[in-house]
Amino acid sequence: MSRSEKPRTGPVLIELEDTQTVSPADAPPVPEIAAVDATGAAMQGAISFAGRKRSRLARWFWSLLLTITGFVLSVAAYDFVSSLITRQTVLGYAALGLVAAFILVLLIIALKEWVAFARLRRVDTLHHAAEAAVAHNDLTEARDVVEKLKRLYRGRDDLRWGLERLAEREADAFDVDTLLTLTERELLTPLDAAAVKEVEAAARQVAMVTAIVPIALADVVTALTANIRMIRRIADIYGGRSGVLGGWRLTRAVMAHLVATGAVAVGDDLIGSLAGGGILSKLSRRFGEGVVNGALTARVGVAALEVCRPLPFGTGRRPGVTGIVKRALAGLFGK
Repeated sequence: MSRSEKPRTGPVLIELEDTQTVSPADAPPVPEIAAVDATGAAMQGAISFAGRKRSRLARWFWSLLLTITGFVLSVAAYDFVSSLITRQTVLGYAALGLVAAFILVLLIIALKEWVAFARLRRVDTLHHAAEAAVAHNDLTEARDVVEKLKRLYRGRDDLRWGLERLAEREADAFDVDTLLTLTERELLTPLDAAAVKEVEAAARQVAMVTAIVPIALADVVTALTANIRMIRRIADIYGGRSGVLGGWRLTRAVMAHLVATGAVAVGDDLIGSLAGGGILSKLSRRFGEGVVNGALTARVGVAALEVCRPLPFGTGRRPGVTGIVKRALAGLFGK
């Protein structure tokens, strides 16, 4: 450009080639979001671990190992205390006192575990007696079950009003179904509501941890511990307080029942309950796994209710897995 020429101002026109006009109707359709192939691997692993049957050889192995370990530790403690008494009398007797205190604590723990097993056995006996009374249609057997149930719940402040109403109205029941239905309504309805809340809390916790924590082992550990705690709390609500060993035994019984009946499979009823997971369960595999694990936890909780409850569920009183999952996960993954 020479100095004499002035720069051009104004719009610059650019010629474009002829293009075909595209209509929004010609745009390809948006692909549908495919559902996530969630299998609930964490809960499947936890249920399989807790519900598998131990072989007789494995039981002998662990029994002998614990016996030998206890025997070796006892002999070592005896040799240590006796030799210490010979060298330093004061220190030796101090060590003897510590060992005696430790043995006393072990005996107290063993006594508590025995009492816990006894309470679980008592509730289980009541459950089977109620089933027998219904099967035999025997009013005498049913009244005996109700009396034992009232003795079990005697002294509980949360059931005082229900016990009083049951005592006033049980004489008007002249058949087994009426008597047991009345007992369920007055005594077990508030306990059922508290137990269902525990199931919802456990399902929510398992689903949230599965969706947030991307570590597979953490999923399994969280699912197992949450289910064990849930089952122990349900047993405590119904009066069958369980210790450490009793809680593990009860957990194995619930899981073994689920494995034996095939209730751990992701079936059609469970897929229907996944509606509470919302669109996020379709967008993310982690959220989908969380919803399925939460639903399986709810299924374990319902099985625990059936096992821990002193009376079998009457017609229409058994809580459904779908409702529990929708209430537990509402607001967590969207409605």
